[in-house]
Amino acid sequence: MKKSLPLFLSLLLTACTSVGPDHQRPEVDMPQHYRGSEGWKPAEPADHLPRGDWWRAYEDPALDALIARLDAANTDIAVALGNYRQARATAAEARAGFRPEISLSASAQRSRSAAIQGRSANQSNTTQLGLDASWEADLWGRIGRNVEAAVADVDASAADLGSVRLSMQAELVQNYFQLRATDAQRALYARTVAAYRKALDIARNRVVAGVAARGDEASALAQLRAAEAQAVDLDITRGQLANAIAVLVGEAASSFSIAEADWALAPPDTPVGLPSALLERRPDVAAAERRVAAANARIGVAQAAWFPSLTLSASTGYAGNNFAQWFNASNLVWSFGLSAAQAVYDGGRRDAQIESARAAHEVTVAQYRQTVLGALQEVEDNLIALRLLDDEVRLRSEALAAAREAEALALNRYRAGTASYTEVVTAQTSALDNERTLMQLRGRQYSASALLNKAVGGGWGDASPRP
Repeated sequence: MKKSLPLFLSLLLTACTSVGPDHQRPEVDMPQHYRGSEGWKPAEPADHLPRGDWWRAYEDPALDALIARLDAANTDIAVALGNYRQARATAAEARAGFRPEISLSASAQRSRSAAIQGRSANQSNTTQLGLDASWEADLWGRIGRNVEAAVADVDASAADLGSVRLSMQAELVQNYFQLRATDAQRALYARTVAAYRKALDIARNRVVAGVAARGDEASALAQLRAAEAQAVDLDITRGQLANAIAVLVGEAASSFSIAEADWALAPPDTPVGLPSALLERRPDVAAAERRVAAANARIGVAQAAWFPSLTLSASTGYAGNNFAQWFNASNLVWSFGLSAAQAVYDGGRRDAQIESARAAHEVTVAQYRQTVLGALQEVEDNLIALRLLDDEVRLRSEALAAAREAEALALNRYRAGTASYTEVVTAQTSALDNERTLMQLRGRQYSASALLNKAVGGGWGDASPRP
């Protein structure tokens, strides 16, 4: 028996195998290139690559400071970090299944029996010290598959954390430059209101001189008040954008403020040939792929329930009437056992669990493919937007130049009495609309730039690792 036991245990360990399918990354038809760019190659998830501080390309110190505050205090990032830590703890718990469970116990008892039929009562002491151990042999890979699923969940949670951080950064960049665009429009309306006041003075002087109708003064006043009202509306927009930024950086809106600053009129140039390796770094794609791996491992966990479980147990200790007898060889007690258990009938429960695990795997595969398709669409959308917005900005700039010239000519003709004030109002309205639209287009360019950074996983080119 003593010789056969080690041989049996050796055969037991070497017989361990894992049931269930091994994970394979789902196949997705990847395009060779984007319509808006050339030089792309088929991509694979590679979220472990560093993304770098992509927002520094905008060269805005105020934005850099806000991003630092976001990373430190954003509540969505804190939630994702907590989920990641929880997934790590769950994986550590799953790994504990590979190790034996050991417990130590000690007890002391004093008892007295009743006096019966003339016999005197007896008193006795019982003391015990025991060490128990049990270990489940992972013959069919149930524990191993469970650990595999938990580790994949950890990877998915880490990718989720990166995805949340990247999304929050992109949202902050968008809100920041929308605020800067609003500041530029407020400055525009400040200039416009000043110009309209001068135009109102001109109209009033001409009315007083009797060379213009009072309708000219009324038109000039209406135009001035409309511009002042639009300026107030921009103040509302700026306040709401500042409040949104406050929430992103984890600060109460009532105590947050952001000063006005100069605003560049064009975002950094976008490289023509974005390598597909940057698309591989999208954390949401990596998270979706890791969830496929976790669901695949859980198929093996469900299938392992069809096989018997084998548990080895052992215990040793001392027992006696008092503590002094604990360490006498004659008081040593021990036991060793091997137990096997197998469910023979469960009403189809195990088959249902296996089918459920397979269906869950199919769901994650479909979600992975949808995530990849969505990633491709986001890159395409923003490449197209940036390219066409450049054309729109160029055309709108030419329209603005023409509108400003028409405004100056109309005002000069009105001063000379050769044009009606209606022409002045029309020209001024056209110039204002074109300039405000141009500023809005600049803001859309920045938004598309930030979204393209997010779409490719954050940044272009070589990036230094994040701390």
